[in-house]
Amino acid sequence: MRSNLFDRISSRIDTYNDEIVEMQKCLTATQALAPENGGKGEIEKANYMIDMIDILKPDEIIEINAPDERVSNGYRPNIATIFNGKISNNTLWIITHLDVVPPGNLNSWNSDPFKVKLCNNKLIGRGVEDNQQDMIASYLMVKALRDENILPYRRVGLLLVSDEETGSKRGLKYVLDSRRDLFKKNDLIIVPDVGNSNGTMIEIAEKSVLWLKFKISGKQGHGSRPDLAINSFRAESHLVSILDSLYKIYKDRDALYNPPISTFEPTKKEANVPNINTIPGEDIFYLDCRILPDLSIDKIIFKIKSLAKKIETKYNVKISISNVQRTDAPNPTDIEAPVVRYLTEAIKKITGKKAKPSGIGGGSVAAFLRKCDLPVAVWATLNETAHKPNEYCLIDNLKTDAKVFLYLALCK
Repeated sequence: MRSNLFDRISSRIDTYNDEIVEMQKCLTATQALAPENGGKGEIEKANYMIDMIDILKPDEIIEINAPDERVSNGYRPNIATIFNGKISNNTLWIITHLDVVPPGNLNSWNSDPFKVKLCNNKLIGRGVEDNQQDMIASYLMVKALRDENILPYRRVGLLLVSDEETGSKRGLKYVLDSRRDLFKKNDLIIVPDVGNSNGTMIEIAEKSVLWLKFKISGKQGHGSRPDLAINSFRAESHLVSILDSLYKIYKDRDALYNPPISTFEPTKKEANVPNINTIPGEDIFYLDCRILPDLSIDKIIFKIKSLAKKIETKYNVKISISNVQRTDAPNPTDIEAPVVRYLTEAIKKITGKKAKPSGIGGGSVAAFLRKCDLPVAVWATLNETAHKPNEYCLIDNLKTDAKVFLYLALCK
């Protein structure tokens, strides 16, 4: 790759400020929430991106739509677009997700989460960092190549998937089940959905993910007659407390991961009774577990059930536990895999910083690729505001990521 050629195309990316702001505004306004989160799905956002990609004249567009009767259009969109390169047997894949999470408590936001607010170099809104920053970065990388009339060395594939925030059954998992042939082991596959603020973390491994739903059934009654009721909320509160002992039981550490331990956090709680003077007879909450790969998920579930049994006996309630999501950690990406080596080289070239392979505490859709024995790197320059109030994207981060993608598209 000639340095002056890269510099010329890279400089083109620096001129795209107006495009970045406009795309962020349009993408955020679609409110691409999954049905599980009270939304209408990702179709509006997908259609916008298809219209934008059409402008770039892709060589191939492949729609891999997952049926879903809960949304009005009947499916969840997954879209692969291919731009040819000088060689045809190697593809740079950049995989981003269309869906976002709900904004949460609106009082915690300083502006409307679905209307992008521009503050100097910062764009604020739900989804602007997770995952629109790199959806736009990958798009603008291709736009810069097209605007300069340059053919990349390898093919470029932009894959937009649905359902990432709620399990990927109708997203990347569905794509791999339906079109595994799209990917080759020698492809450079990037999932830009995890990173740090200086862009030096390349995720090659992740923990197992286990989401559990707990339903506590007691007996509803009047607030003045607890003797005639069985308070499910009280039993639930003690269950949450006893589950905290999992941290002491499973205290293994692995410095590759951040945090270096398994985590067991109560998160979502469903509403029980609407009024103060009724003792609830049913309560539901969820536990988000991120487990080091060497630990057995089956044994952990068995232990959780034994702890729940103690609460059942003590408080005379019935506790049912069900899996919402389970992803056993696959083998990590080899530290010497071409995608890791090229990405490390690209980051050094663009930022002057030395990147380091590492593991993460959470999970990503990269797990589905690794289970198919496909080397993948998870990387982006992120300020880690995903899922938080006042989520934001730095325009400079977006441009940096676009330039790293450009390097990967051009390098031999």
